[in-house]
Amino acid sequence: MTQRSERMRSTLSALFHPEALQIDDDSARHAGHAGADAAGETHYNVALTSEKFTGMSRVARSRAVHEALAAEFADGLHALSLKLKAPGE
Repeated sequence: MTQRSERMRSTLSALFHPEALQIDDDSARHAGHAGADAAGETHYNVALTSEKFTGMSRVARSRAVHEALAAEFADGLHALSLKLKAPGE
């Protein structure tokens, strides 16, 4: 079974062709919180720089990433902390 972070990296890379992409599993810090699973892989920090974000608002960028990862949310992903930038920002 592929780890969620690998699937997320593959999906985000294919859709956004990032200049930079960092995905960190932050699930351990949320143990015992709502949406946390003892198995982990529920809370992530994502930093993504993509030309595709040029001219998009922060809300539109966030919606695009959430939409891209809809299958992961349906499969147990609970929360994302996002830092989404266009090149040069």
